[in-house]
Order: sequence, then structure tokens, then C-alpha cells
Amino acid sequence: MPDSSANPKTRRAAAVPAALKRREFLRVGLSGFATLSLPELLQLRARAAAGGGVKKERRAVILVWLRGGASHLETYDPKPDAPNEFRGPFNPISTNVPGMQICELLPRHARIADKFTLVRSLSHTGGGHPAGSLQMLGGDTDPQDKIKPVLPDWMTVANALLFDRSRRIPNYVGVNAIMRYDSFTIAGPGHVSPAYGPFLVTGDPSQPNFEVQNVGLKDADEAARLSGRIGLRQQLDRLTRAVDQSGAMNALDDFEAQALNLLTSREARDAFDLGREPDRVRDRYGRNAWGQQCLMARRLVEAGVEIITTTFDGPLCGRVANWDDHAVNQHVFEALQFRLPTFDQAVTALIEDIYARGLDKRVLVVVTGEFGRTPRITRVASSGGGVASGPAGTVQPGRDHWPRAFSQLWAGGGIETGGVIGATDRRGEDVVERRFGPGDFLATIYRHLGIDAEKVSIPDFSGRPVPILPQGQPIAELQGRV
Repeated sequence: MPDSSANPKTRRAAAVPAALKRREFLRVGLSGFATLSLPELLQLRARAAAGGGVKKERRAVILVWLRGGASHLETYDPKPDAPNEFRGPFNPISTNVPGMQICELLPRHARIADKFTLVRSLSHTGGGHPAGSLQMLGGDTDPQDKIKPVLPDWMTVANALLFDRSRRIPNYVGVNAIMRYDSFTIAGPGHVSPAYGPFLVTGDPSQPNFEVQNVGLKDADEAARLSGRIGLRQQLDRLTRAVDQSGAMNALDDFEAQALNLLTSREARDAFDLGREPDRVRDRYGRNAWGQQCLMARRLVEAGVEIITTTFDGPLCGRVANWDDHAVNQHVFEALQFRLPTFDQAVTALIEDIYARGLDKRVLVVVTGEFGRTPRITRVASSGGGVASGPAGTVQPGRDHWPRAFSQLWAGGGIETGGVIGATDRRGEDVVERRFGPGDFLATIYRHLGIDAEKVSIPDFSGRPVPILPQGQPIAELQGRV
């Protein structure tokens, strides 16, 4: 009987642990992704390329998401001349850009205002957190809240269109990803396959024991053995037939390749490793969750990741762990005073690094939430005490949901910075100059990524082609110079 050990192929197969079957490989390799399912007849990239809707040049977007909605009056659009029932206790301060003023709680922003542009004239009709988020992230025009998205969010769409299976790091990473608001799903694939969702980074990256799971096996021999299993599909005739029937072989190839790359890639492991940064850099961002989330985002875009979302929420926000500053939740001004120094440090360190490291043409940074807060201050009883909230029953000030007018920060992306686009009235209630909606916001992001939203459509569940953006035009003043 022939000696099977003489055959190199046989030796390689025998060296693979029996437990590392294809199902286990996919489970381990892709467990960082939000979900995984085989998409049906999804060939977005081929269709988009045929229609000229996607450019090949690689760019990136970092979206800093303020879950719950930040007050525009206490951040980027102060109203010092508003009546007492509107005006908060904080004063505006001048920035290094003549004529631009922001809230005094953002002194670091003020020192680098020449490196960003403020848009003060966003407006939409989604008054609830789910509706506002679905409008901003997916362009849904419905003002009603939904349990989950109907339209895909821009991150999933862009990932599907830009996906490159040869790369050794994910195209889309959520560092404390945008996913839910309480029991509502606020970001998701809609009629695009959930297979194109984010690779998830969870936990607090400022903690000493923080580690991103399932990236870069440290054992070189194990990585080599795993690489040798890429031909497992040939042994699984039943799965192959099922994939062939669904027409999703390409998508399975994509995600098997990405799983393999993640598990065996030293580059991926290094990109996620904040320990490789000097202490002075980590200190500059802030030794807290938000600061280290932003630092990881910077490391990831340098490594080639194109789509990164990071949510600012949790204990750093105060009692209710988000920016939803109703008086019943928390004292709006104490909450802002508590969280804005951390926000100020993290965001400005990210922006400064994007420019200092020569990423400012390729990488676009956007800071926004789903809406702003009511200019008129409300005063009701607190539902409970805690950080930035008085004991239950304490009457305290708050600001409620306000989609009629709010602000955003834009930096990098080759845009003209050091300016203000649009304006609200003296109370901050309504847009009076250059009104923009969610569609304009999304079209601007797509344009930066090289995706022409007017030319690209994707199939819905019935197979009917649907434009990736129902309405909207890129904001002309944010046209990149690259």
C-alpha cells in the first residue's frame, strides 16, 4: 500500500485539525461581522461597474455618530442673542477662523477650525430616534419610526460596491458600530445582503485587556494550516450545489477569502493593535473609549479600510448613556459639560492626525447624529439620579428632539475647510440659508467614495432595481479637490 506521507498534498490535509471544518472556519473567521447569510443573485459591483457608477480610486470615510442627537446650540451653532428661554448658560468663543464661533466647551475645536467645515443647515422630518437615524443613514424619507430599516444604510451599500476580496483587512469596520437604538435597529442591509455588514469591534479599547477577536492568528503554523484549507469547497458537494442554485458563489468566495485573510493576516492584527501606538499618541486622543475608538479608526484607514463608523455613547455621555438630553433623562447642560471635553479631545486628535499624516485628501471625517435638540429649553422632573441628573423628581432643564435644524462637522476628504455652510435663525429653530436633507448628506459621502448615486441601483427583494439614493445631491461646497 502506498505511503500517503510521501504526497505533499496529503500531508498538508492530514495536518489540519479535524475540528476545523468549513462550517467552523466560517463561524470563527466571520464572527466579527454583524451577520452572515448567502445573498441571492447579488452582483452589485458588476452591475455598477457596467453602468459607470463606481470609480476604482480608493478613498475612505470615518463617521463619528452621536447617538441620540447632540444639541447644535451647545456645539457648532451657538445663539448668544436668543431669548432666555432658548439660550443656554454657555458662551460662544472665537476660533482660528475669522467670524466662526462655536461653544466655549469646545476649545480644542476652536484651535483647529481651519481644518474643518461646519454645515449648520441640516433638516429632515424624522422626529423619533429610529426615523431620524433611518433618514440620515439610508435616505428613508418616511417620518415614521420603524423596527428595522427598509432601505439599506450607506455603509452596507458602499461596502457591497467597493468590496475587494483580495485585501487582507475588512472594507467596512464598526468600532462600537452604529446598529441599534433601544429595541430599534437603526442601521442594516435592507434589501442588500447582510453579508456586507460591518466587521464588529466591541468593548472598550482603552482597557488593558481589550482585544479584537478572530484577527491575525499568532501561531504561524496554525495560520499556515488554515490557509491550506481554502480548497474545502470541493469536498462539500451539497453546499456547492446549494450555492450554485442561489447564484451566490461569488459572495461566498468573497467572505471565505476575507475570513481567511483576517485569521492569517499579520497586517490586520497590527492595524487593530493600539498597543503599537506610542503612549504620547494614545494620551493625546484620550485614555477613554471615545479617544481610543478614534485612534483605532485612524489606524484602520491607514491600513486600507474604507468605511468606518464609531458611535459615541455609553458612560461617557452621562446617566442615560447617549445624547438624548430630555430633562426627564438628565440635566442637559450638566450632561454637555460632563461629556464635551472628552468629545472635544477625541475628535480634534483624529482630525489633526488625518492632516499631519497626509490622509486629508483620501479620508473624509464626518461628525453627526440623527438630529439636533429643541432650541426652547424644557423643564420637567428627572426620572432618576446619576451622572448629570438630579435625584428622581428634581426639576431640571432639557432639550428635546429637533430634526428641523442641526449641524455637522466635515474634515479631510480634500474639501475646502475653515468655513461655515448654511445658517439657522437667531433662535436656532429653522434653516434660513442653504437647507440640506439626508439625501444631500448621503450623496456627498457617496461622491467622496467615488460612487455616483444617480447611476447605481440595486435590486429589492423582488428583483426590481432601486436607486441607492431616493433623492439628494452632493453638497457643492464640500466638493473635494482630488
